[in-house]
Amino acid sequence: MSSPGCQPLLHDLLTCLQAPTQVWSGRDGQVRSTGVQGMFHGDVRVLSQAVLTVDGREPDAVMSMSHGASSVGITALVRHLDAHGPDPTFRVDRSRWVTAGRVDEQVRLSTGGGPARTVTVRVELASDLMSIHEVNAARTGVAQVAVEEPPHRETGRPGHDAAESVADSAPGCTLRWENEVVFTMVAGIGASADVTDPTAPALEWTVTVSPTMPVTVAWHVEAHDLDPVVLPARGAIEWSEPHVRADDRRIGELIRTSLDDLAGLRMATPAMPDDTFLAAGTPWFFTLFGRDSLWAARLLLPLGTELAAGTLRVLASKQGAAVDRRTEEEPGKILHEVRRGSFVLRDGGHSLPPLYYGTVDATPLWICVLHDAWRWGMPAEEVAALLPTVRRALSWMADHGDADGDGLLEYVDHTGTGLSNQGWKDSGDSVQWRDGQRAEAPIALAEVQGYAHEAALAGAALLVALGDGRDDPARWIEWAATLANQFRARFWVDDEAGSYPAIALDAHKLPVNTLTSNIGHLLGTGLLDLDETALVARRLSSPELDSGFGLRTMSTRATGYWPLRYHGGAVWPHDTAIAVLGLARAGHIDAAAALADGLLAAAPAFDYRLPELYGGDARDDVPRPVPYPAACRPQAWSAAASVAVLSASLGLTPNVPEGSLRVRPPSPSPVGALEVSGLRIAGRPLAVSVGPDGTVRAVEAPDGITVST
Repeated sequence: MSSPGCQPLLHDLLTCLQAPTQVWSGRDGQVRSTGVQGMFHGDVRVLSQAVLTVDGREPDAVMSMSHGASSVGITALVRHLDAHGPDPTFRVDRSRWVTAGRVDEQVRLSTGGGPARTVTVRVELASDLMSIHEVNAARTGVAQVAVEEPPHRETGRPGHDAAESVADSAPGCTLRWENEVVFTMVAGIGASADVTDPTAPALEWTVTVSPTMPVTVAWHVEAHDLDPVVLPARGAIEWSEPHVRADDRRIGELIRTSLDDLAGLRMATPAMPDDTFLAAGTPWFFTLFGRDSLWAARLLLPLGTELAAGTLRVLASKQGAAVDRRTEEEPGKILHEVRRGSFVLRDGGHSLPPLYYGTVDATPLWICVLHDAWRWGMPAEEVAALLPTVRRALSWMADHGDADGDGLLEYVDHTGTGLSNQGWKDSGDSVQWRDGQRAEAPIALAEVQGYAHEAALAGAALLVALGDGRDDPARWIEWAATLANQFRARFWVDDEAGSYPAIALDAHKLPVNTLTSNIGHLLGTGLLDLDETALVARRLSSPELDSGFGLRTMSTRATGYWPLRYHGGAVWPHDTAIAVLGLARAGHIDAAAALADGLLAAAPAFDYRLPELYGGDARDDVPRPVPYPAACRPQAWSAAASVAVLSASLGLTPNVPEGSLRVRPPSPSPVGALEVSGLRIAGRPLAVSVGPDGTVRAVEAPDGITVST
């Protein structure tokens, strides 16, 4: 159990979801009024307890497993009901599945010996109707239930064998909780209600189970958001599902699990219900996040451009239009996150407003993702429709992102109550000197300069190709050159092992000299020359950053390093995947392959569901990665990291506007022989086959796409 004031632990819980609904329970399937356990719809916990008993005792769970993102199953035994002999003979199989706004559960009771038994099955319930930030802050509460008329009769999703009893002959009962935000209803088919305590009601069934007649009871929860901020996505999934065959079978399993998880994170907004984006992750970030949703869409581009297009349009619709220090909004800025109400941070009691723009990197990343989507084949007319957003985003970089006019992007929390750090490492201690002291804001992050450099050149290219002739693309090419000169002059520092880019410049424009994984994001942005790229590659592959299970966020030589520090030593899969892509494209194959293998080695320890982060302990020291106990899962960019590893293994560089595709896999292949079908380019199928030595065996590309190897 977590200590008071600590963030609830997640690593050992069962979860199933279908946005915007999620359920968290113990491994035994029981939902207890503790930590983050419960059913959430949107940002409200609509059910905080669902504890199953049989004749007053909890079953002993012996197995639990996930069946994809939206379903879990638990097998348990009821030992006091066993027949004589050593074998367990009374079994309970609990199946739970989630659809948007609804959770269904079936409980199957069976016995393998002895006489028929009449037992009481009970599900003890509670609801606190708390917001997600109240749950995160470990607050407690309870809501009273109301009893409604019996619901219409139904038995749940799966069918049943003829030799099985389904306890639905009675009308059943319905329990209801509601407030001004959400309406929740629990229906027990064939059950009676015990509401002796209106804060702790229960559903009850009295059933007879025999060796020839198992019994199934069923109940479900429905939640209705009265004023939704997010909606379930409509229609078919926006990306293709590739078929992967590789000598290293881990990559195929990781892809399958990751894409299933991503399907559970699909969301839309009420204003734009047909444009899909990915929620950042569960349980705390189950909504639109600028940076996270963009990176996830970017990493998935080899599977199609539709998700990126939807994400870009939704974020463009909320692009900043005015200066508002309370929300950190500025003209042209892309938002950080959207919620129903303020989100209270655990760090210092600060809170973020419902619509918050406190991010320095989402705006340049938005331009980069649009440019990449265009090169992968996003229709030109859709790209052109977003050029006004491009122009405003470019202007934000020059006019507001570079607030002091020194040619670099920096940030500061103007309110003192928001995020003190506004890059992807947004914890309060993420930007620190090698001796552990925190850097003073305003702060100019290294990787943000890379994003901005790439965005300026990408924006110029889009304006040249699709603009109306009234733009001045040369301005942004010159702006990028100035930024590159400033970076080269100010960011590079030295230690006993040589030169590397500092994590940031502080308020005094001094380079904050900690070696971090941030430098991996510079690769592929055009900011580094060949020699500088080689220096970065050498550091990324060094034991101080490469844990063997992925890239540590901070060097082991730094005073602030700790393997379970959120941004100070732990491994983030998406961070590693970004470095893998950059290293592979720069030709540093050994470094890319080692980091990719680290992710593949970590994946089985998490049942191929890579979490938000995990411990940075060395692979030589631990047999499997140490879980970060409060890590979110599934997490969109962690799941999308699997596609980045696949893309790097194939060496894909598209340029649909010019009708070309370059396929240059690493040599040797980091996953051995590799065959992939079901990729997408220009909206059409793409298949690639690579030998173990990295030679291209075959490419099946659409007509009009010229392939070079």
